[in-house]
Amino acid sequence: MAYAGAPGQTLHRETLMPGANRKNTKDGMASPALGDGWFPSVWGRDDEIGAGNLLGPHKTPAAIRLVKTGQIVKLGFPYRKGMPLSPGHSFELRMPGGPTGGREGRRSRTVWNDDFIATEIGQIGTHMDALGHAGGACGGEGPLFYNGNRLEECWTPYGLKKLGIEKAQIFFVRGVLLDVQRLKGGPLAPGQEITADDLLACVATQGLPDPWIEPGDVVLVRTGHGSRFFSHASAWYDGAPGLGLGAAEFLSALRPSSVGADNFAIDLVPPVDPEIALPCHQHLLMRHGICLHEGMNLDDLAATGRFEFAYVFTPLPIVGATGSPGTPIAVL
Repeated sequence: MAYAGAPGQTLHRETLMPGANRKNTKDGMASPALGDGWFPSVWGRDDEIGAGNLLGPHKTPAAIRLVKTGQIVKLGFPYRKGMPLSPGHSFELRMPGGPTGGREGRRSRTVWNDDFIATEIGQIGTHMDALGHAGGACGGEGPLFYNGNRLEECWTPYGLKKLGIEKAQIFFVRGVLLDVQRLKGGPLAPGQEITADDLLACVATQGLPDPWIEPGDVVLVRTGHGSRFFSHASAWYDGAPGLGLGAAEFLSALRPSSVGADNFAIDLVPPVDPEIALPCHQHLLMRHGICLHEGMNLDDLAATGRFEFAYVFTPLPIVGATGSPGTPIAVL
């Protein structure tokens, strides 16, 4: 199948989707999102970085060349009371005293305010998943995590021993926005699947270069669910549009370092097959070590009309955490 792209450019599904004819085989009850032989990683049995291995100084110049105006666009939501929270999660901020401390200095009488925040810090609002966040049973074995690590090799009640967010790399890299909301003419409905063909149509209609992505780049997908973040906070986690497994396979073959979206799971919720929960988490994070950036705010970026930009994010190095909050930015 071919798509008309920029002038003089023809986009072929077969060439843009390496491994398009690859089969995910099942072994007993193995997840089709993983297939056979999904570990050890191509980077070795001891690897804890995953697709972060594709990052480094060699990626920085391409990102810098995309900076034309110097405009900075925030790609995250604020953390505050009233934000949507996954069932069982909480966000509480308290000021212990007013002021918290002081007064110091006989003449200055200096005071200060401190805060105390209690929350699932790595898994609320705009956040990036660590490789130790999601796993699954494989053919009756498990749960396993990235690179075939067993639960007992990773988990402790005081944080992850392996695959924690502190292992994530600093992202200063070329980013690409695939604006599915723009393609469809409005926000997608909860449970609406984004396919590989939808992503290819975005590539074509947005006039992205050929090749439109290089290994290590970051891909962001705008579904429109982010527009409901505060206006529909109480129902935000009830369901969402998102990537189907075919779209995840399409992206993984192109070797991005991270995939982000303006929904809460990258995956569509509820899934196409109720027996296969969060297949994109298993395929991207667990099999390929591709970090997932969830709960993003992509409306302001889309409003600029820029689909290529410098993507910058430094995950908080919280040792043993399953993810990191923070504000990623696009530099235009």
